[in-house]
Amino acid sequence: MPAPAVAAERAAELRAELERHNHAYYVLDAPTIPDAEYDKLFRELQGLEAESPELLTADSPTQRVGGKPLKEFPPRRHGVPMLSLNNAFEPAEVEAFDKRVRDGLETIAAVDYAVEPKFDGLAISLTYENGVFTCGATRGDGVTGEEVTPNLRTVRNIPLRLQGEGWPALIEVRGEVLMFKADFAELNARQRDRGDKEFANPRNAAAGSLRQLDSKITASRPLSFFAYGVGAGADALAVRTHGELMDKLAAWGFPVAAERAVVSGSHGQLAYFAKIGSLRPSLPYDIDGVVYKVNRLDWQARLGFVSRAPRFAIAHKFPAEEALTVVEAIDIQVGRTGAITPVARLKPVFVGGVTVTNATLHNEDEVRRKDVRVGDTVIVRRAGDVIPEVVAIVPEKRPKRDLFGDEPLHPPFHLPKVCPVCGSAVARGIDEAIARCTGGLYCPAQRKQALWHYAARRAMDIEGLGDKIVDQLVDAGLVHTPADLYGLSVETLAGLDRMGEKSAQNLVAAIDQSRQTTLARFIFALGIRNVGEATARDLARYFGNLDGIIAADIEALQQVPDVGPIVAASIVAFFSESHNREIIAQLVAAGLRWTEGEPADAGPKSLAGKTLVLTGTLPTLKRDDAKAMIEATGGKVAGSVSKKTDFVVAGEEAGSKLEKALELGVPVIDEAELLKLLEKGVQE
Repeated sequence: MPAPAVAAERAAELRAELERHNHAYYVLDAPTIPDAEYDKLFRELQGLEAESPELLTADSPTQRVGGKPLKEFPPRRHGVPMLSLNNAFEPAEVEAFDKRVRDGLETIAAVDYAVEPKFDGLAISLTYENGVFTCGATRGDGVTGEEVTPNLRTVRNIPLRLQGEGWPALIEVRGEVLMFKADFAELNARQRDRGDKEFANPRNAAAGSLRQLDSKITASRPLSFFAYGVGAGADALAVRTHGELMDKLAAWGFPVAAERAVVSGSHGQLAYFAKIGSLRPSLPYDIDGVVYKVNRLDWQARLGFVSRAPRFAIAHKFPAEEALTVVEAIDIQVGRTGAITPVARLKPVFVGGVTVTNATLHNEDEVRRKDVRVGDTVIVRRAGDVIPEVVAIVPEKRPKRDLFGDEPLHPPFHLPKVCPVCGSAVARGIDEAIARCTGGLYCPAQRKQALWHYAARRAMDIEGLGDKIVDQLVDAGLVHTPADLYGLSVETLAGLDRMGEKSAQNLVAAIDQSRQTTLARFIFALGIRNVGEATARDLARYFGNLDGIIAADIEALQQVPDVGPIVAASIVAFFSESHNREIIAQLVAAGLRWTEGEPADAGPKSLAGKTLVLTGTLPTLKRDDAKAMIEATGGKVAGSVSKKTDFVVAGEEAGSKLEKALELGVPVIDEAELLKLLEKGVQE
């Protein structure tokens, strides 16, 4: 154990160094050392504090991990009240605010305003004494909040000790605790994995996390903080404007909005509002408007306050993104790939800047989990260009069958057993959340997708039949199924938009050429759910003919290499539909022929039984070509790295797959080594 003086000096060094690294990582987003090195320093400080508890200080980074649970939150009176802002929703209200400011200052000149995003989080106050964080509280009623200091210590980008200089002996920093969108998504994913309730939105998640009596729970949640002002102690600061104040807070180590600016007059305010509105979907956190503050602090003092709000500031709110409405019906929508999606038909409601009449319910599990029924009053959310969704029901407003009973008027939702568009069976694979229509080649809702896939290069390879031509053929009623392609004439195609006679001749020739193919290509072209190129090739090799595949049951199909119960069930479901079998018969009648089995069976199998993963850009080989070469020699190309992967072929700008390979100890090779394997095989 080091001498007390040496230990104290080393602990102080570690605290300072760790906080510098924290600031670089969590505030500047510019890490200065690897995580392993940070962990080493952190554990060293923990060890010193454990051996000598007197070395533990309030600003130690080790205090960010949480402490003993509290019984309750004590009240905390703010040094200066945390007042709310008046709101503006229309440009005329912003212009009226600017006029009131100019009238109050008795000036006709344009006033400069500090402008910044209005964070959608939880307002808090942080008290620092002699540069050390000593107390943190929620806004509460504006006069008294709840002290949540242990929880706020766990928020990584809140400085426990101020940096730089110029801070007074006591200062109260105001700001917002929130949760970034990406962090919120990860948190909800963990909640789902554990079978726990998901959070409705990032704001609720942040508020709930900050008000945990057990600060260890708060420490496990990805909270962030942004500063936007000062309460007590503001008089001691040598700054003239709000913009200068924000620069000073940033210099002390506080994260502040990068999008803040200073504008002139109401025209500048409205231009900034429009700019932030356009950036809103791409911002990493939620905002619900912007805030305008008179930039000069002496002018703020002259304008003062009215009731419980300042005269010098206002919040310009975006249109509401959540609203209440009623579910009038639940319909079924069939997507281009056959996905069956329940959609709530809503009583029209204005939300997120538009009138919303429909909202996605995602899938059957989501409808059941939220228990959405016809007649329910629901919370609808729309953010930016995101498709509106039903967030939750309002249980107490659910209509009952009779006035005094508890039985709901409408039954729970059940997914239909047949496709509402084509009448084919609706199937849901094992461990799949989405149900799908099995009438792929026949279903009108899937028609364009089925035709585009059928004509793709690795399927029937009909050059010139792109998505725009497919759109025109379907929209004009010229093609309903792939079999109809073989009846198209040059004259018919030449009449399409941007399709001359020469192009029409070339396309007819390409369609005619596709009549001769291989069984593997034909199986892939059918667009069977979960059947890719490799599986189609395996099926062709194993059964040798189409009749054998059509007649096979799930047990027989699972004898094919790499065909499991999900893929087998998809194949059986597809061929069980009479519509699909009829279209195959029509294609045969149109002259389609294929070689039985695969000629490649006779070639060398240098990579037989080996699984490879491709990542990055190879020097000379295209990804598709490399994949084809591997599969032609008996290998399999997988999309992700696992312990069962035999090789990872890495090119330039290889990403997470390369990292995963190194982590698992999977051999990593380059293009030259791949070519050697293809030629000579793996030497066991």
